[in-house]
Amino acid sequence: MTAWSSTKRVCNGSKPCPRRDRSLLVPCHKSHMDYLILSYLFYTYNMPAPHTAAGKNLSFWPMGPLFRAGGAFFVRRTFSGAVVYSKVFSEYISKLLEEGFNIELFIEGGRSRSGKLLMPKLGFLMLLLNAFKNNVCEDMIFVPVFIGYDQVLEETAYLQEVTGGKKEPESISQVLRARRFLKRRYGKIYINFSNPISFNDMLAELNTGFDQMPAKEQNALCRNLGWRIINAIDEVSVVTPHALVASAALNCSATRFTAEELIQITETYTAFLNSQMAKLADTLIVDPIRACQQALDNYVQRKFIELPGGEKEMPSEIAQYVLPPGKRLQLEYYKNNCIAYFVPAAFTAISILEMDAFQFSKADLHERYRFLQDFFKYEFAFNNEKSAEVIVRKSIKAFIDDAILIPHPTLPDTYQITSAGYRKLKLFARFLLTYFESYWVVLTYFKQTPRKEAVAKDRMKRIQALGKTMLKEQEILLAESLSKINYENGINYFTSHGVKGAESTERVDMYEQAIRNFTFLIKQ
Repeated sequence: MTAWSSTKRVCNGSKPCPRRDRSLLVPCHKSHMDYLILSYLFYTYNMPAPHTAAGKNLSFWPMGPLFRAGGAFFVRRTFSGAVVYSKVFSEYISKLLEEGFNIELFIEGGRSRSGKLLMPKLGFLMLLLNAFKNNVCEDMIFVPVFIGYDQVLEETAYLQEVTGGKKEPESISQVLRARRFLKRRYGKIYINFSNPISFNDMLAELNTGFDQMPAKEQNALCRNLGWRIINAIDEVSVVTPHALVASAALNCSATRFTAEELIQITETYTAFLNSQMAKLADTLIVDPIRACQQALDNYVQRKFIELPGGEKEMPSEIAQYVLPPGKRLQLEYYKNNCIAYFVPAAFTAISILEMDAFQFSKADLHERYRFLQDFFKYEFAFNNEKSAEVIVRKSIKAFIDDAILIPHPTLPDTYQITSAGYRKLKLFARFLLTYFESYWVVLTYFKQTPRKEAVAKDRMKRIQALGKTMLKEQEILLAESLSKINYENGINYFTSHGVKGAESTERVDMYEQAIRNFTFLIKQ
């Protein structure tokens, strides 16, 4: 809890001056519970709770006054057109910092409905940096915080929103209905603090002052800080047994699987996580097989994974489980809780598979890896300080350690795929199948729709209807691909890369061929 505390400055050799750095807690945002957890933690350790930036949607009676009494202040989603509000709010933040209060803010802007981190929203961050520029404090210490759950309370609401339903506004009726949920057990909550990020240290790296930078460079530095925070949260995220079992169940190519087969997949994933020094839940460290079995039992109890009628009477070691199509999206949420650790391995694995040879050179993978990074830049937060070459080398080392690959005896930087390794490479590549299928739906929409008709109005509804048709006709296979969030990211990518409608023939054909190739490699 003291990781970000700075040493007191000494004014005259005897008395310490008041600290003029400010701690800014930046947690990920998975649940409404996030607002309460850090404040409770600080209270438990006899520390002053931070002032928390909360959405204006939470200011409803009677919870609004209670949240405000606990240190929350409410923020509009957008300041567009509200000049006076923007100025007053900016002064309020400056006053909080000037008076020495620490602030908690959610850099994703809202709760993640997909289970993975959202791209950073930079408006609040820029407001803080402007306050720093006005000398309200000497340094800003940003503390990235991971908060994770075995089970989130809002999973049913998230499913409705991901499939296109409207978000229900927060209200007193929701609070009353929530009482029955609070009587249940939801498993563990995981909290990890990353190493703090000093804004002064960032400026020292650039050898300049923030107020001396042109506005364009200030914006670039703000973006850099936002990505650093997101990457730092990913690096301290905790992999839970529930996330691991959800990943194994969804990535298993068979329609039915035994508990032993599922555990074998989790062991492959755990070996990779250990090679990357990933943060694992304590139960996975002490007894990973038992922890995964308990998570499987929990999913069966919640009917996310099922034993068909005839299998219930079978011995446990041969009974075969199935995934109900209507529950795959819930499992996808928990799979995404740990996907950040597996994305580099997934990109590397599918780049190896695309070589279509049992022997390959490491240098041949770099271009493919960079293409995938760009293709999914709206999905995953990439660390720009690490090159594709470095990440590929690290993933290959992990694959060698797990006997997926073996180095060529004479040729440097050349590797061969083992017989068991081919299957394991597909287990990593399948982390991407959901996204390829979602993007395939979006690209099909653009391919079929003239540019003048492919406008924002009703576009999402038409894409969602198309996705359901493609799933019914088995052009795509995964129910979890019908994700409004994935569709939105796909739209952003294609429209920013020259795909405007059916007239964008060359670009559409290029991406169509790429998606077909990748999905074929994963599915075959």
